[in-house]
Parts: sequence; C-alpha cells; structure tokens
Amino acid sequence: MTSTDLRNAVVDGRVLLPGDDGFEQAARPWNFSVEQPVAAVVEAGTAGDVAAVVRYAGRSGLSVAAQPSGHGASGDTDGVILLRTGGLDGVEVRPEERLARVGAGAKWGQVLAAAGPHGLTGLAGSSPVVSVTGYTLGGGLSWFSRKHGFAADSVRSFDVVGADGEPATVTAESDPDLFWALRGGGGDFALVTAVEFELHPAPHLYGGRMIWPGHRTHEVFEAFRELTADAPDELAVWFSRAQFPQAPPMVMLDLAFLGREDEGRALLGRLDKIGDVIADKRGPVAVADLGDITAEPTEPSAGRSRAELLTGLDDAAAATLLDTPLEPVLAVQVRHLGGALAAARPGAGPSGPVAEPYLLYMLGLALNPELSGAVGARQGRFAEELGSAVSGRKPYTMLARGERAADAFTAEAIGRLREIKRARDPQGVLRANFPVLA
Repeated sequence: MTSTDLRNAVVDGRVLLPGDDGFEQAARPWNFSVEQPVAAVVEAGTAGDVAAVVRYAGRSGLSVAAQPSGHGASGDTDGVILLRTGGLDGVEVRPEERLARVGAGAKWGQVLAAAGPHGLTGLAGSSPVVSVTGYTLGGGLSWFSRKHGFAADSVRSFDVVGADGEPATVTAESDPDLFWALRGGGGDFALVTAVEFELHPAPHLYGGRMIWPGHRTHEVFEAFRELTADAPDELAVWFSRAQFPQAPPMVMLDLAFLGREDEGRALLGRLDKIGDVIADKRGPVAVADLGDITAEPTEPSAGRSRAELLTGLDDAAAATLLDTPLEPVLAVQVRHLGGALAAARPGAGPSGPVAEPYLLYMLGLALNPELSGAVGARQGRFAEELGSAVSGRKPYTMLARGERAADAFTAEAIGRLREIKRARDPQGVLRANFPVLA
C-alpha cells in the first residue's frame, strides 16, 4: 500500500504511512501505554472521505478502525487503516426540538457549551474532551444516566457508512437491527459520520467536588452509602480514594444534581457534618462546566484502568475498598448507578438493564512495563478480594486492553451482536476497539 493508493481513492484528508513525518504522532491513541500498530492513518475531512476509505479497504482486503480522539483504544489494530474523524466536528443544537446533531469528531465540551444556554444538556460523562460518537457507541455512562439512562438511549438517528462503503441514515424504523447494535454495541457494524440525539432539560445544576484527608475515609464512605441508599434519580454521587505521587492520602466525593441549589444543599446536608474538609467546591454548575467537577486531564497520558460492576457494598466489600493499600494504583472510584439504568427501557440497546447498583473504576499510571504490571496486579487483587461483590460484567465503554466485548453483554446480547456483524460485514472491513467476534 502507498499513500498514493489511498489518495487515489478520492480522499481529501491527510494520508500518512509508517516512515512519513507525523505518522507516529497521528497513530498514537489517547492512552500512550497502548501500542497501536496501524498500517496507515487517514484524517477524514468529510463523510465522503470515510466512504472512500471503506471502499478502498474492501477492495484491498484491509480493515478500518475509526477513532476521533483515540479514547478507548485496545491496541487491536495490526495492519488496520486508522481513520481519524476528529475533523468532522460540526455541532448543531435545535433547542425548540430539544435535539442535537453532531459530527463524528465533536467532543462533549462543544455540545454542552452549545446546549447549556438553552437550559439543556446531553448525557455527557466526566470529561469534556471525549468524542460524543465514540462514547455513545459504547453506551455512554453519564452524570445523568440515573435519570435518563445511557447516552445511547437518547439517540434518534445515525448517519453511517456501511461495510460496503455506502452511506445511510439509520433509525429505529429504517433499520431496527443496526440501530439496536449501534446504541451501545460499539463501532463494529458501521462507521458513524454523524449522530442526532435528544437533549434533556437542565435549567439548574448543582454539584462539585469535596475533599477530605485520608483519615476521614471511613466516615465519608458511610455518608456515601447512606446517600446512595435512597438518592433521587436526579442525584449522582461518586466516591474516590486517591493516593497521588508525593501527596498524602485523600478521599473525595464528586456530586452532580439535576436541580436547584437549595434542593441540592438539603439533599447533601449530611456531608456538612464531616470535619477536616480540605476543599468544598459545591455550588451552581453551568452545563458547559460539567467537566470541571472531576477536573480530569485533558491531555493524553499513559495509564492503566480496570472497571467492574458491583452487586452491592456490604461491610466485607467496604473493608476491601477502604483498607486495601492503593499504591501503585492512584485512585479507586465507586460510582452510584441504579435509577433509569436498572429499569427495563423500551427499545434499549445491547447494554440492557444494569442490575448492579455500583461501578468500580481503578486507575494507575503506566509509564513503563514494570509499573503497568504492578498497577494491573494491584487492580486484580482488589477485584479478587471483593469476591462475589464483583458481578463479572463490565460496561463496554470502560473496557480496557486485554478484555473482550463479550465481557460487557449478556449471552443473548453478544449472540445477536455477532449475528448482525456477520450479516453486515462478512469480510471484516470494519474494526471496533473491542470487536464483538473476538
């Protein structure tokens, strides 16, 4: 293959091959610890570029993996054409219809900035720099998923290019099987060039981060368990233990409430009784500033993560989460789920109802193989010691390298996804970060 071959496929965007200036940088995923051995990188400038690359790959016996920003990369890209769709970043908000239409490369920060002035929000996660499309194809766990379900549940339509290189608009009516698969089954079935989804009312938001010293960990966790025992669906509470380099242990609560400040303060009054607070950033939150709550890094880095769904937080699970040494893991976070996520939602995608009420997320640095191995081992011990509190299922959107799509779905759902994949892409032209047939 040569760059001329791809450019002759009528690709207007930049085409890079190994050895070209800028190739290494263009091929790197968001997580620098993941090796991504691709055959070429194409930076799509238009939906037509996407179709041209898919047709070229089909003729040449190659496959294509789309990554707007590189989040969620698994490294399963040997010999693949990496399609960067970050240039397709248009955002259109239609407030009177409570709808947004965004290109494949649009990021959540852009959408929230456009929707917020109208008292509306999309079902964004904690980071403003994650692409809407990649996040939504994986289901999308939001601050507001307890109220409104997965982000994928709000999708009205997808503009796609199929494995045959033909464009189409996919809705529940036009193509029920493909629409179902794309709403949480990943990017194995078609390349999405744009998505249209419902926005939700958010005239008032309240939230922020509270931080205490590590010796308050047990007290903060008890407050977390009490709050989540009967929290309204409008309230999201995330608990974290953190041990950052050259810093003392800390414990944190991240909070987002879909309502007025006075209501939020009344709901969270229990937290005011916990002493030694280091920081209390609770207050009214603009929709555009949702990403400030957790203040996640907005630049790529090298990390290793692991997520597990938890069946509960009994005293044995609490002891493991609170008393097990963290190092070399940086943080252990427990997110409250439930609400709409646990309900049977008509027309829901492959993720279906999530019976588990909590999500565990563990993160550490992976600056070298030795550190990465040590972080992975510690994360594994956490999961092992939690025993039956770990359900064994994982959210697709939080799968990490070495895991499989089958880890995220019921046997029935993964079976249906595989049938759709074989029917729509028998030659394997399209490659998701976590392929359903792997």
